[in-house]
Amino acid sequence: MSSVAVLTQESFNEHRSGLLPEQSGGPSAGEDEEALPTYKEAFPPLPEKAASPEGTQEVAHTWTAKIRPIKSSIITQVFHVPLEERKYKDINQFGEGDQAKVCVDIMHKTGAHLELSLAKDQGLSIMVSGKLDAVMKARKEIVSRLQTQASATVAIPKEHHRFVIGKNGEKLQELELKTATKIQIPRPEDPSNQIKISGTKEGLEKAKHEILLISAEQDKRAVERVNIDKVYHPFITGAYNKVVGEMSQDTGARINVPPPSVNKTEIVITGEKEQVALAVAMIKKIYEDKKKNATTIAVEVKKSQHKYVIGPKGNTLQEILDKTGVSVEIPPSDSSSETVILRGEPDRLGQALTEVYAKANSYTVSSVSAPSWLHRFIIGKKGQNLAKITQQMPKVHIEFTEGEDKITLEGPTKDVQMVQSQIQAIVTDLVSRMDYAEISVDPKFHRHLIGKGGVNINRIKELHKVTVRIPPDNEKSNLIRIEGDPQGVQEAKKELLELASRMENERTKDLIIEQRFHRAIIGQKGEKIKEVRDKFPEVSHHQFSGPKVLQVHAEDCVPIFKQFHRNIIGKGGSNIKKIREETNTKIDLPAENSNSEMIIITGKKANCEAARNRILAIQKELANITEVDVSIPSKLHNSLIGSKGRLVRSIMEECGGVHIHFPTEGSGIDKVTIRGPVEEVEKAKQQLLALAEEKQTKSHTAELHAKPEYHKFLIGKGGGNIRKVRDSTGARIIFPTAEDKDQELITVVGTEEAVREAQKELEELIRSLDNVVEDTMTVDPKHHRYFVARRGQVLRDLADEYGGVMVSFPRTGSQSETVILKGAKDCVEAAKKRMQEIVEDLDAQVTVECVIPQKFHRSIMGPKGSRIQQITRDHNVQIKFPEREDPQGNGGVIAEKSTLPKCDVIVISGRKERCEAAVEALKALVPVTIEVEVPFELHRYIIGQKGSGIRKMMDEFEVNIQVPAPDQQSDKISITGLANHLDRAKDGLLERVKELQAEQEDRALRSFKLTITVDPKYHPKIIGRKGAIITNIRTEHDVNIQFPEKNDENQDQITITGYEHKAIAARDAIQAIVDDLEGMVSEDITLDSRVHARIIGARGKGIRKIMDEFKVDLRFPQSGAADPNTVTVTGRPELVDEAIDHLLNLEEEYMADVVENEAKMAYMRPPSSSAAAGDEQRGPSKGFVVREAPWTNTNEKAPDMSSSEDFPSFGAPVAAKASPWGPKRF
Repeated sequence: MSSVAVLTQESFNEHRSGLLPEQSGGPSAGEDEEALPTYKEAFPPLPEKAASPEGTQEVAHTWTAKIRPIKSSIITQVFHVPLEERKYKDINQFGEGDQAKVCVDIMHKTGAHLELSLAKDQGLSIMVSGKLDAVMKARKEIVSRLQTQASATVAIPKEHHRFVIGKNGEKLQELELKTATKIQIPRPEDPSNQIKISGTKEGLEKAKHEILLISAEQDKRAVERVNIDKVYHPFITGAYNKVVGEMSQDTGARINVPPPSVNKTEIVITGEKEQVALAVAMIKKIYEDKKKNATTIAVEVKKSQHKYVIGPKGNTLQEILDKTGVSVEIPPSDSSSETVILRGEPDRLGQALTEVYAKANSYTVSSVSAPSWLHRFIIGKKGQNLAKITQQMPKVHIEFTEGEDKITLEGPTKDVQMVQSQIQAIVTDLVSRMDYAEISVDPKFHRHLIGKGGVNINRIKELHKVTVRIPPDNEKSNLIRIEGDPQGVQEAKKELLELASRMENERTKDLIIEQRFHRAIIGQKGEKIKEVRDKFPEVSHHQFSGPKVLQVHAEDCVPIFKQFHRNIIGKGGSNIKKIREETNTKIDLPAENSNSEMIIITGKKANCEAARNRILAIQKELANITEVDVSIPSKLHNSLIGSKGRLVRSIMEECGGVHIHFPTEGSGIDKVTIRGPVEEVEKAKQQLLALAEEKQTKSHTAELHAKPEYHKFLIGKGGGNIRKVRDSTGARIIFPTAEDKDQELITVVGTEEAVREAQKELEELIRSLDNVVEDTMTVDPKHHRYFVARRGQVLRDLADEYGGVMVSFPRTGSQSETVILKGAKDCVEAAKKRMQEIVEDLDAQVTVECVIPQKFHRSIMGPKGSRIQQITRDHNVQIKFPEREDPQGNGGVIAEKSTLPKCDVIVISGRKERCEAAVEALKALVPVTIEVEVPFELHRYIIGQKGSGIRKMMDEFEVNIQVPAPDQQSDKISITGLANHLDRAKDGLLERVKELQAEQEDRALRSFKLTITVDPKYHPKIIGRKGAIITNIRTEHDVNIQFPEKNDENQDQITITGYEHKAIAARDAIQAIVDDLEGMVSEDITLDSRVHARIIGARGKGIRKIMDEFKVDLRFPQSGAADPNTVTVTGRPELVDEAIDHLLNLEEEYMADVVENEAKMAYMRPPSSSAAAGDEQRGPSKGFVVREAPWTNTNEKAPDMSSSEDFPSFGAPVAAKASPWGPKRF
């Protein structure tokens, strides 16, 4: 009887339906097997590509050969998250909320497909489908975001850590992906050997196992360190590393010899223990052999020739070692030694010495004189000229040094000589036919000389056959260089100077017009502006700029006292930069050496005002500055300001530099603001009001002229002379400022009578000054040098102060004591008196030595010597600091006078009493150090994050604070600074200590711990939905509440940390919740499973509504439960009863619908009812049956038609499985 094969009915529905008509009535139990179709009849084979000569043959191995299944690139894996490890445990929210959002995010991020289901034990099952890489990434995300994380540590030797990390961290990344964990390896500088792993419990175990495996593999390897004298390393490595390479190959060990540039003697050998031992023995043998047999000789070789002995990358040394077996030791490049040591076998040293001298003398250095401006012509365009020479003599190095008139050549002697002669010939030729010229042109005209797209400069270059170098903008140089043919250079120079001269006569003016008028000025299609241009053709162009057309900018000047400018700038410009950025303005401060106090602000009017207020606020904070408003009729403002502000400026100067601010002209505001020190403001206010009253009654002005050199004498020292005139007459006298054009004009303002009197007095003074006299005085020749030193600075000061008096000293070398003074009589007398005072000072001058250790000198001088300059001015002395030296053996301690180190002695010259005062002032600037007791545990808080705390104190108190190193465990903190700053700094530090101690006490009070025992089943209820309940308790009582970890032994312990009374209150709140929960009951009821879906509702809305309404918890059975009809209701007894009644009513209502639907379905026939009837008559189907199937003659199974592996689908979409929870949301 032949074998038969049975295939399932479902898989071959098509075949069966096609054969049914032929087998009407169906096969009976005793049907003859011959009637069954054969396998080849049912499945005819495909035709061959080409017929064989014998005819068509049966295809061999059609089914008998092992079929390799086609594997899909899409894989599916299922991950299970137990209830205790779930992050989101609220079952009421299953299918929505944060958990669903996380899943959607994971799908978007990884490209994998996720399906969630809830197991009977409330664990979470996640089915992930996608490509292998996407599934692995999704798995890692699931573990980290849906599963609570645990952590563990594993200790392995520090040297094994790098093997866990792998090359470029690849091994570590692979390990993290494989185990779905996060692995933290301590940094190389961290001494810890603990590796921290965080992730799921399963992942932790896997990761720990993998790390220990890696470490175990490395334990089999050995590391040996051998100390060998550095001088013997070349013999161990051999020439070109041949010896060490052979040893590594023979032993299999890795040998690491430090390079010659690294000053280490340690050779490291790694590998298997036997291999390492063999390599160590071989190295020691070479070392002992060379140490015993090798000798040395020392020879002198010029330092400049050492590099030729070394060769490129040390190749020459290697070559000598290879040829002779001798090591050549060259002194370091920073050493001045010229001694070269040869080490090796005695019979080889002679040969090596010959090689060293040959290499040293094989190269030479020479130079060719060539003007630096010719260098680029010698090099040629893109180095073409030089390339011709270097190609012929590649061993010669040619070096051009910028700014030097020479070219350096280096290389083999013969080659250098040939190159030198070639370059010398090029230089001679260039000098004979080329010239250069330099002209000075203001950088602002450079772009005009260049022209648009370089049109102007290119035309000049081509016309005159020259090269013109115009410096780039960032150089800010006004020097333009022209090089080329002598005649062309002169012509180009002339043309460029003419262009520059023409541009210097041109003027540019910015006209600020309100933006609303711009359109009218431009006109339709620019007609009106074109008309203006045509009318004035000599004007190059009108340009409108800014948003759309023009950005209107205002300019504001703010007077700020000079001493506060640095505070407004801030450290590193931080303050001024912040004001500029926040107000969107341009702020310009005067130069440090300028006398101007004006800060100029440019920008929009509102922005300028904001910046002005910010700057004034900084000044007000820093000093005792007051601001007073004075009401003066606006019609008098112009007359009070005076011509070009001269009148108001005279009041400001007289009153100690106060600032007087008048409102904008035409504003109609009467308020005038005076700002400055309190006393000076009051003084300026009185003068301004008096002047205003004068102006209102009868004001008169007169002008007179006097030579500028008389002005200082007329004003007098500290304004004494002019004050006398004003007090006696009541008139105000105004002298010209440096900006005024007429430097001789003096203006007198006041009542007519007062002006007349003042004018009369001043004219008498001027007449007396015009009366030139000549007088003599005697000055000891030894003092002459003081007056004429520094190009006669003292004499110039006398001339400025005393009306331009001329002082003539006798010629140097003559022994004459007579000094001639010429000038106005009063000026000569005053100058003579001042010179006598100076001579008396010089006669009384002494030199005093002040001994202060050199380490304090920089601190005493202050920034840019400001402190020392102040002492010099205050005490009228001269101070000279010693040259800096390195005192040996003194340690900064002041010794006896005879043995004082010169570097500690500061020399002060001047009158004795002034010198003594200056010495005291200098000693007051010497930093003093005190120690303050601060508990060691507070040091790190005083230092602050990245030193911010200690830096703030040092800046605030202007001292240096030194905290001892942690390993000293010292309680002493040192404060160094000026004596008058130390007390403030000490008080500030102790105040900070008190604050920190108070914080410590508070932390101790806050660290009170309380433990409460609560059954773990109540924990989710205490936590609440999304942690709402526990968060509310934490916030209300300001405590930290810690629930037990999943692997904790005491799963019923909840820890509360905080203030004692608050922790107790939080415990009571938790206990109240537990009491409520313990009062609840659970009851099981039977609800027909067919109505469960209706009760749950779409996306769980129905069940949530019932739970919220009756304040109970409902648990429906999972799929596959033993009793699918049992539903558990949990809550307070009375509420549970009400909920059960409601559920039973719903069941009764829904069951009526279910029964009705089932009754309808019973009367409905499917479309294939006739076929089904035929099947019933035939009895149970055996499927599609064939004879002589290929698998019947082998031990293989028949192919499973439902298997996707045996019969994979090609691109057919997989139908989504129906879910009892309704359609998926993601």
